[in-house]
Amino acid sequence: MSQPVTTNPLIIMLINMTVVFLVLMALGVVINLIHIIDPTKPKAAPKEEVVEEAPAVEAPAAEPVTAPVEEGISPEVVAVIAAAVASMGYGAGSVRAIRPLDRDNWKNSGRNALQSRF
Repeated sequence: MSQPVTTNPLIIMLINMTVVFLVLMALGVVINLIHIIDPTKPKAAPKEEVVEEAPAVEAPAAEPVTAPVEEGISPEVVAVIAAAVASMGYGAGSVRAIRPLDRDNWKNSGRNALQSRF
C-alpha cells in the first residue's frame, strides 16, 4: 500500500470542501439546464390584443340574511356569522338557522374532576 499524500487535517478539509462545492455547482448548472430545456413547460400562448373594458358597475349590496333567528341573538351577530360563511365561499342561502348551543363546560369540568379523583 502507498503512503497518504498528507496527514494534515486542514489540507484534507480544504480538498473535501472543494470537491463538495464543485459537485454542488455542477448540480446547479444541471438544474438550470433542465429548466431551460424543460419539455413539459406549457407553450407560450400568442399575444392577443388588449381590449379596454368599460368601467365595472358596482353590484348592489347583498340582501341581509333572513335565516330563522332565536330570541337573544342580535342582528349584528347574525351579520357577522353570515359574513364569515360568505368569506368561506358559500352563499347567504347556505345559512339555515342560527341557534346557540348549550354550554355545560363548567358543569362537565366539575364532573370530570370528581371522577378523576377516584
